[in-house]
Amino acid sequence: MRITLIRHGQPRWIEDGQPTNDPVLTALGRAQADALATRTAEWTIDELLVSPLRRCRETAAPIEATTGLRATVAPWLEEIRGPEWTDIPAEQIPSYFERARARHPDDWWDGLPGGESFRDFHARITTGLDDYLARRSIMRDAHRLFERFDDDARIVMVAHGGTNAVVIGALLGLEAVPWEWERFPLLHASVSILETTDIAGATTFQLTRLNHMVHLGRGDQTK
Repeated sequence: MRITLIRHGQPRWIEDGQPTNDPVLTALGRAQADALATRTAEWTIDELLVSPLRRCRETAAPIEATTGLRATVAPWLEEIRGPEWTDIPAEQIPSYFERARARHPDDWWDGLPGGESFRDFHARITTGLDDYLARRSIMRDAHRLFERFDDDARIVMVAHGGTNAVVIGALLGLEAVPWEWERFPLLHASVSILETTDIAGATTFQLTRLNHMVHLGRGDQTK
């Protein structure tokens, strides 16, 4: 099995001077998505999943057009939910994040004030992932591996930096930390790939690509 994780293109967080919780892509983000779609035209894709948020659906749209696939919206792929940004003046948001990053590590489990806790976010992503794999008869064993399976599906998921980082950690069997996106920093429109291998009578995932950006020039790479 190959699971390819794509982060959405660059989003426009400020619209008409107002922060938004569900941004569309910038002009550069749309160009990143188009370049990504050109790359995916060379792939074999059996299933395309996408987060319900606009920045992901807009990133997936050129892939759908290039490959002829119809993306399945997977609500569990949604990014960790922040506070209602429209309640925070745009000029105060940078200092808001600076204060959040300076918190004690234990406090990171609570997420951003007014938003979804990391505990709930992690549970939502890993439960959704486990349910998705279980529908393919793929089950975990007692050793953070998977019961041995033969499934050569090529699955692409278009989601978010936090979501994709949690999926990577979960598939690799790593203990969770509430700063997963710092452990696996992913640029906009980046590609990360996990592939299966058999070991100890079971199956595990290997991270064979992380933050791959060959489809974008250095000047078009953003975070």
